[in-house]
Amino acid sequence: MSRSKSLQYYIVARILLAPLMLWTIVTIVFLLLRATPGDPADAILGGRAPESAKQALREQMGLNQPLWVQYLTYLGQLLRFDLGSSITSRGLEVKEVIGQYFPATVELSLFAMVVAIALGVGIGLISASKPNTIFDVAGRLFGIITYALPLFWMGMVMQIVFSVQLKWFPLGTRFPVGMATPTKITGLYVLDSLLTLNFSQFFTALHYVALPSLTLGILISGIFERIVRVNLKKTLQSDYVEAARARGIPESRILFAHAFKNALIPVITVMGLTFAALLGGAVLTEVTFSWPGLGNRLYEAISQRDYPTVQGIMVFFGIIVVIASIAIDIINAYIDPRIRY
Repeated sequence: MSRSKSLQYYIVARILLAPLMLWTIVTIVFLLLRATPGDPADAILGGRAPESAKQALREQMGLNQPLWVQYLTYLGQLLRFDLGSSITSRGLEVKEVIGQYFPATVELSLFAMVVAIALGVGIGLISASKPNTIFDVAGRLFGIITYALPLFWMGMVMQIVFSVQLKWFPLGTRFPVGMATPTKITGLYVLDSLLTLNFSQFFTALHYVALPSLTLGILISGIFERIVRVNLKKTLQSDYVEAARARGIPESRILFAHAFKNALIPVITVMGLTFAALLGGAVLTEVTFSWPGLGNRLYEAISQRDYPTVQGIMVFFGIIVVIASIAIDIINAYIDPRIRY
């Protein structure tokens, strides 16, 4: 079978597996929510609410029905592309909640990825190109430390140093309370203010997103640094690199034109999945910096036992990860001729 034919079969198989992966995610989330202790009616209405009000809320949420009936009902809603209505957001549909909060998560994730790629790839490149030197040791230490640091702790330290002590950045939130937000075009404040040529709002939005994106990006960059360093070191020891050196090709050209390009193939996979995970909600960063994104909204919904909102957001996150996973596999299959199926 030719490579193009086998590649087509592989793509079809990956796409056909997507519904199975989503069904697995939906089932796990559904069961875990109902296995956790506590009554959603108590969490939403409070312990002192009348029992009649709690019972009415349970009936509204369908919690008085057998578990298998609740499960089949929920699957039927999903097949109709109905994520349900939020209990704690004044009756808003979950898809409206996602549309309201997701742009903030996208904006934070994009800036965090820029920081992570610049730091991680840059430090990994320097570390791998100068083995057994102080640069190599420093690169390894950077990767280990940033990978091991708890995100919430790093966020609080950054807030204390740069917001409280130095007063360089705001302590949290996405935009000043008393200032009009940019005209909504994409929902991304930095981009929308730039599109409307409102440079005052542009620099304000950039100022507010800087500290949380720096915090998240620095910690993620350790993953990229380690992968780039390991793969680039391995590539620099390969036969074709030695042959290029024997032909007298400059080391800088070997590094960037040959070795670095091939070493990036596994890095692309990790970058894509990491970005999908960020879009799936950088919960700790958003909660720490009071960032009004979808991860923060998910945290609130879990705390309030808002089943429809939690389930809807998790399904949305699952769709993002599954699509990103399939896209990355297909891209790698096309750019790497060594892959066979």
